[in-house]
Parts: sequence; structure tokens; C-alpha cells
Amino acid sequence: MDSNSPSDPPVTGAPGGEAPALSQGQTRFNTCRWQRAAEGDTPACCGHRDVLPMAGTTGFNPDSWCADCEYYKVKRAPKARPPAPASSSYPRWND
Repeated sequence: MDSNSPSDPPVTGAPGGEAPALSQGQTRFNTCRWQRAAEGDTPACCGHRDVLPMAGTTGFNPDSWCADCEYYKVKRAPKARPPAPASSSYPRWND
């Protein structure tokens, strides 16, 4: 057997099928309001106006930027809105 080829296939996750623990920076990035989701070829990155010009979109590393970020804000929970009334129930001003 060649010395460069492994005898066992590489392990892709933690034993037992559990996902590996996220770092502090990755955890903060996943819960941050400024997270810009991945679209097409562009990976997920920070969309804050002061971070984006320096960090960029393609080489963004949450461990470098998010661990002690001063712009960090928790994502807002969507507010429940009452259902829209039927269009006929709106008062008409020019009847």
C-alpha cells in the first residue's frame, strides 16, 4: 500500500453522527443580524457597512471577525401581524 493513501476513509464528522461543536465566532455569526446568507457562488458573509469593505465576501472568516465584534446584534424575531382585513372593509374617502 502507498504511504500517502490512508488505510481508512477520512472521518467527516464527530463520532456518533453528531455535528462538531461550533467556535464562538461561528456561533455569534449564525445568530447575528448582519449575517448575509450565501447566494449562488458567494458564501455567507457579514453585511455590516463597516465590516464588509474590510472583510469582503469571498474570504470572510467568522472566527477572525465575529468573536469580539463591536457591531454584533442578535437577529430580530419576526413580529406576528394581524391578518389583513378584506379589501371591502376599508373605508373609502372619496365615495
